[in-house]
This record gives sequence, C-alpha cells and structure tokens, in this order.
Amino acid sequence: MKLLILNGPNLNMLGIREPEIYGRKTYADLVSFLNECAAALGCTVEVRQSNHEGDLVDWIQEAYGKFDGIVINPAAYTHTSVAILDALKAVALPAVEVHLSDVDAREAFRHISYPGMACQKTFKGFGFEGYRMAMEFLLGQK
Repeated sequence: MKLLILNGPNLNMLGIREPEIYGRKTYADLVSFLNECAAALGCTVEVRQSNHEGDLVDWIQEAYGKFDGIVINPAAYTHTSVAILDALKAVALPAVEVHLSDVDAREAFRHISYPGMACQKTFKGFGFEGYRMAMEFLLGQK
C-alpha cells in the first residue's frame, strides 16, 4: 500500500513554534518517524509539507491513481479550506485527518474541520502517534 502524507502550514516549524503545544521534536523528526512507521507496517509513504494551500490541493489531485490513501494534517487550513475539502472529495481516496494537538480543547474557531468532512477518521491530540494510528487505520481498510 502506498500512502501520501501531507502536512500543512507551519508544520515545518515544529520544535520552534509553540513547543508547549506541539512539543520539541522537529519536522525532520516527524519525517523520520513516518518512514520508520511505514517500514514497520510494510507500506510505503511519500511525505510532503507546504505552507501554500494550492500546493496541497495540487498534491491531492495528483494522488489520484498513484496512491492508495492520504493522511493529511491540514494544520491552519483545517478551519478555512473548502478547496482542500473539495480536492479530497474529488479524488475520493480513503483519507484520514491528523492533528498533533487536541484541537477541540483549544480555541473555538479550531473546532471546525472542512477537510475532515471528506475523511474517514480523525486522530487529534496524540502527537506523532496520531500519524501511526492513521496509517494503521488505512492499512486496515485495504
């Protein structure tokens, strides 16, 4: 199984940005973790990050016919992006949403997820482990 893992804005700043919320591990640590998880689970992953909504939309569209599922942490676009929602719906690949923090325990505006409306499941508040959980969920769907 081949999974596309997409990370939205500011995730490249992990370890620097609000470490009391997101922890001290870096984005490079996350990528290493994801590659280790993939090897242990017997799947392949392609990991990408962008601060630009259009990049994420393009990558979702390009996933059609190339990937078996998508793990997405839309980050701040969670609460604003109908474009990412529509792209996920258009390709209709199994998708799981991940958030490092528990967005429901934060500001009220963070409680709405547009991309999540096109996802089969959401894992929030589990840190890096949420990604592993998402990968395991998708592998269980095959």
